[in-house]
This record gives sequence, structure tokens and C-alpha cells, in this order.
Amino acid sequence: MAGNSTDSGRSVTSKVIAILMTFSHGEAYSLTEIARLTGLPVSTAHRLATELVDWGMLQRTGEGQFRIGMQLRAIANHASPVVPNLHERARRVMEDLAAAAGRGLVRLGVLQDLEVSYIEKGPGDRPVPTAFDTATLPAHATAMGRALLAFAPPRLVDMVIERGLTPYTPYTTTTPERLRHALSVIRLTRVAVCRREYDPHACTAAVPVFGCGGRVVAALEVSMRDGQDLRLMRPPLIVAGRALTRELQTGSSRPALTISADNQFDMLVERRAG
Repeated sequence: MAGNSTDSGRSVTSKVIAILMTFSHGEAYSLTEIARLTGLPVSTAHRLATELVDWGMLQRTGEGQFRIGMQLRAIANHASPVVPNLHERARRVMEDLAAAAGRGLVRLGVLQDLEVSYIEKGPGDRPVPTAFDTATLPAHATAMGRALLAFAPPRLVDMVIERGLTPYTPYTTTTPERLRHALSVIRLTRVAVCRREYDPHACTAAVPVFGCGGRVVAALEVSMRDGQDLRLMRPPLIVAGRALTRELQTGSSRPALTISADNQFDMLVERRAG
């Protein structure tokens, strides 16, 4: 039985929210059950539940229980559905892709200040990180960077080239002509490939991920040590990219990005042009 100790220090707002959250799945509860589930004394639960009935937030059933009232239903019907953000949706896709990649690495990247900010899922049972890494990767020398640049505004590509194409290995693309050609191929194939251009021991492939309106918002990348293994990973990578794109584009509202690639594009171009 709930005691007064569980009620100590709690605001009225927190108590009301606790009662309303009890009905998140639409069930009906008795007063005793509400008190037990919320940790409130029965007297407090009775007083607040009665007030919520008066306001139409709850209503009594014929069996003396409480359930969601018409006013609360009306508010819920006018609320926009909660749409998972890019990070939440991508986590599930990355877990599946990592299982197929075996020893390979799976990354999700977004453009930030002409570089790629990313989260990485390695082999094993460790979950996908909950935040983007503070480190960044170069856009011109990574597959996910090129997948993003291929569908970015042309001015953004110009800015990457103007800043300089740093050679990280003997295989890095360092001339504007070669980079622009690579991006044009990616626009046709929807797959970017970099072999030992950033890491001399890694081959990477990436696909763009598109949001509402068909604008690129991220890229999914697989990194393997062997080129043959990378070729085998291309079909599941393509499927994963399409699955994530479909989820983002069929959402009932525009998803909130952990790092908004759309805003990065607009703000970066405006800042550099100003």
C-alpha cells in the first residue's frame, strides 16, 4: 500500500502527470490501482482524479473505475504523432546492417561544416552510440562524405574543393576533376565507394539517405578490410539505405535530425556566401 513517504516533496503537477500517464495504454483503473501505480496516497489520488473528472480529462465507468475522458481524447486527436528522429530510426537499421557486416564497421554520417560527423556501430553486441562522435571525417576521402556531397547543393561541393583536398593516403582523390567525376557517378548509381583513400587498410561503401522532399539528410556506410567483402556487402547496404529513406519519407511529419543536415546545408552556404 502506498504511504505518505512516496508523496513527500512531489509537486501537484508531477502527481497529476503521474495519474494521466497511468492511462497511456487506454486501460481503466480503480482508485486503489491508481494510487498503487502512481505511488500516491489513496486520499491524494482520489482528490486529483475527481478534479480530473470535473475537467473532463478522466471519466468514471459504470464499475466505479476511471478511464480517459473526452477532453483528453480531444487534445490527443489534435496532437501531431510522435515521429522518431533520424538517430532513433537509423539505430535499428544500423543494428541489422552490422549483423550482416560481421567484422566490418557501420556508420551513419551527416555533413557538418564541410566535414562528416558520424556514429559508428562496430562488431559485437555493443549498441549503437547515442550521440554523434566529436571527431569528424573528411568528406572528399570517405564514401559517406561523397554520398552526401553528390546530392548536396553545388556550392557546398565548391567550398569543399576550395578548402583543399588533403591527401591522406597515396590513393586519395586530390584533384577537383576526379572528385566531381566521382560525384557524378554516385548520382547515377546511388552508391559511393572509396578504397583506401582515408584509411590505407579500409575499403568503404556508402549510400545516401533521403528525407521528406527528396533532400539528402545522411549517408549509411560500411567499412571492410577486404575489397571482396565490401562487394558482398553492397546489396544489404543498398537495402538498408532504401529502408531508412522509406521510413523518413513516409513519416507523418518531418523528422527531427540529431544533427540537421538540411540546416547545415542552408546555414553553411549562407555563411560562406555572406
